[in-house]
Amino acid sequence: MISVSLWFKHMSHDHSHNGQISRKLLVASVATGVFVAVELTVGIAANSLGLVGDALHNITDTLALLLALFAVRVERRPATSAKSYGWHRAGVLAAFINAAALAAFTIFLFVEAIARLRTPVAVNSTAMLVTAAAGLVLNGAITLWLREHGHQNLNIRSAVLHMLGDAFSSAGIIAAALLIRATGALYWDPAVSIAIGVLILWSSWGILREAINLLLEGTPAGIDPDEVTKAIASLDGVDGVHHLHIWALAPSRPALSCHLMVGDIPLRSTGNLLAQVNELLEREYGIGHTTVQFEFATCDVDDPYCVPYSEAK
Repeated sequence: MISVSLWFKHMSHDHSHNGQISRKLLVASVATGVFVAVELTVGIAANSLGLVGDALHNITDTLALLLALFAVRVERRPATSAKSYGWHRAGVLAAFINAAALAAFTIFLFVEAIARLRTPVAVNSTAMLVTAAAGLVLNGAITLWLREHGHQNLNIRSAVLHMLGDAFSSAGIIAAALLIRATGALYWDPAVSIAIGVLILWSSWGILREAINLLLEGTPAGIDPDEVTKAIASLDGVDGVHHLHIWALAPSRPALSCHLMVGDIPLRSTGNLLAQVNELLEREYGIGHTTVQFEFATCDVDDPYCVPYSEAK
């Protein structure tokens, strides 16, 4: 009864947490969408590549927030016989799409900025300054509002990255507007756009790399398979470990499968050993989902994938 009660409490907490994230993402999406319309109108009127580029970036932000919202709601669907792991990968896929879209947009911005450097165009620095200041406040507020939810959720983290990138864009536009007013040089608008683009591209690469790694069933960041193998092999009763695989349904949901060589021991004694392995993996590496197969044999000296107990020591 205690375990059932704790399970329902955990599920209720997850549902409440996801509901809070959904509400925040919805509000952020609407606010960003309204600002896009204003910024794009002012950018065209002011003839500012920085504002137009930031407005287009904000469009991707709106889509990123909506995609993150969709993924959060899909992740809440229960597992089925056809999808026994549930829908946790929806968030990873959304993060991949968001990061890839951000990188693609940045490359487009580079092309436009280089063209502006070759042929400078007059801009309305006052309109740039006022609109960018409003964008900085909005994007900064949304970034801080969603940041706490991004620590364990790659999907939310990618959406936060979009908003943080826009906050930097707005700050850069403010700097460009002030420099144009101070020096009269028109190249500051595209030059600052390029600098912002480099920063955004560098930031999005980390999210994109992690999403690709998870989609390709790679080992989650922060977990060393060799270290895990040796830790398991060092337990009393384990003669060797092989066929060890570590992957993740989502960044905060790592999983493991392996074969344990336990020699010639009674089958009933494996239950206690399995409990020790699971406790070790949960405590040291945060791995809560495991599939362990016992083999009543010892490591073959010619098997390169089996780490015997003696080597682990």
